[in-house]
Amino acid sequence: MESADGQRGRDGSSSGGQKRSPLEVIMNQILRKRTASDRKPLPRFPSRGWERAGIPEDGEPEGTEGRRASSAESERDVGWGRVCVFLQRLGKKADSRSLSLAHCDLTATDLLELATLLQFLPRLEEMDVSWNELIGGCLRALTSHLQHAGGIRTLRLCSCRLNADDITALGEALGCVPLLEILDLSWNGGVGGGALQGLLGKLPPPLRELHLVACQLTAADAAALGGMVSDLSRLCVLDVSCNPQLTQEVDTSGGGSGGGFRELAAALSHASSLSTLRLQACGLTADCLDALGGSLRCLPSLRELDLSCNKSLAGGLSRLTLHLSHLTHLESLDLHLCCLTLADLEALIQVLPSLTALSELDVSSNKEAGAAVGSLVSALPLTQMRRLPLNSCSLNDESLTALALVVPYLRSLDVSWCKVVGGRLSLLLDSLQPSVILELRLSSCDLTTDDLRHLAAACRRGSLSSLRVLDLSYNGSVGDEGWSALLAAGGLGSLEDVDLSLRPSTLAPCSAWLPALLSALPRLPALTRLAVRRWSVGSQDGRQLNHRLRKRSVLLEWDPDCTDMTSSCKMTNQESLEESQPEE
Repeated sequence: MESADGQRGRDGSSSGGQKRSPLEVIMNQILRKRTASDRKPLPRFPSRGWERAGIPEDGEPEGTEGRRASSAESERDVGWGRVCVFLQRLGKKADSRSLSLAHCDLTATDLLELATLLQFLPRLEEMDVSWNELIGGCLRALTSHLQHAGGIRTLRLCSCRLNADDITALGEALGCVPLLEILDLSWNGGVGGGALQGLLGKLPPPLRELHLVACQLTAADAAALGGMVSDLSRLCVLDVSCNPQLTQEVDTSGGGSGGGFRELAAALSHASSLSTLRLQACGLTADCLDALGGSLRCLPSLRELDLSCNKSLAGGLSRLTLHLSHLTHLESLDLHLCCLTLADLEALIQVLPSLTALSELDVSSNKEAGAAVGSLVSALPLTQMRRLPLNSCSLNDESLTALALVVPYLRSLDVSWCKVVGGRLSLLLDSLQPSVILELRLSSCDLTTDDLRHLAAACRRGSLSSLRVLDLSYNGSVGDEGWSALLAAGGLGSLEDVDLSLRPSTLAPCSAWLPALLSALPRLPALTRLAVRRWSVGSQDGRQLNHRLRKRSVLLEWDPDCTDMTSSCKMTNQESLEESQPEE
């Protein structure tokens, strides 16, 4: 009895003491079952070890968090699968960072489906849906989901038939892509005519490139664009080429005129980071050059200036050259097809010594330039020149001799449509340095058979070992021996594109030199395009050439109207492209 009472006293209550709680009794029993070495005092407060051990809190079933993570991961996998299926249907490969859907004939339905998939592309940085004209007027379906792809840095929407509503929708959504660096809306006529106002004040500050080529921009749009440029301190590239109405004066209510282009030109002075400015075919006049010139001195980083295809500049280039000397970092100046006069060229020659970084100068398609080549070459930094195209410049013997001085340094040599080259090609070829020239364009130069023999000799001595583009088209005066000598010479292992076509009004057989071409193909591993338009070929030889090139996925361009060619070789350009695809 005493022992039982003592046990009760230990478990229940002490004799004459306070009764213990049931919890204390249970804990006491647990401690007695542990060995003496394992006994440790319990902490005063419960530890947080349950967090580290994954013990659920507040009665949450164990493993719930894991199941949630697994469910989210499964949902992402399913979403990514949907992305892959969508892109596979369009013939594209899935890439979590880049989405390229150009030329996919997207419809409004496709655009909506794409929008719903953006949530599964959180790492997306580039999106290109250009050249899909059926999505015009439906862009809001995509822009309303851009918040799921806030990391986009490049957005291209070229030639999508965008209208004013699309531009408004885009402007409203640009706040969702604060990291955007490149925006290309080129070839959308609906951007002009006032729609550009929808982007005013909404372009992200990090924007580095803005492309608005052929958008039918007006002078009013130019003024709006000036307001945008003023706010983009990081803008490096501005391309508004092919907008001929950009420089037309804007009539004001008072009957005067406010030049929208002048406002744009003035705004450029705030774009101190600008490195590329393209104003090709914008209807520039001498007065425009006055406005533009004032801002050039504020653009110390400008490296590329394109003023080409502005024929109204004739006689007024001196208004710009006064300011060009401030562009000490200018590397490329394009003035082709500007109807430059001798006075314009003289003004340009005077400023060239100040352009110490210049490596590319294009004055091609200016007839008067031929007579000024000698002075141009003497004013250029010859050793750093890489491009000096002089095609369609009415070169003469003296200018050809002067050109030979700069040829050793050029990466691209273009004297197409200069008849004086015929019979004198060796003068230029002898100046070539091995493995330097990458493009050689000699179209319509009245080349002779001897010229091609000299070209073959240049191949054998390695002067053309790095050549990628060779254009010998429209030289029908070359004999079969010349073509055979060139094709048998070798030394063109880097050649990718070659054009041996004849003039549209000409037709000649190629059976005499076709065997040399077939033998040369194994020595042309980089070839991707061969143009032999207006050359007739027999059915057997044609099938052999076509078969060899088709196996290598080389684009073979035949003329479908050659009467001596068999039906198997009479293809349209599209049929030729399909035939050039690799066999299954």
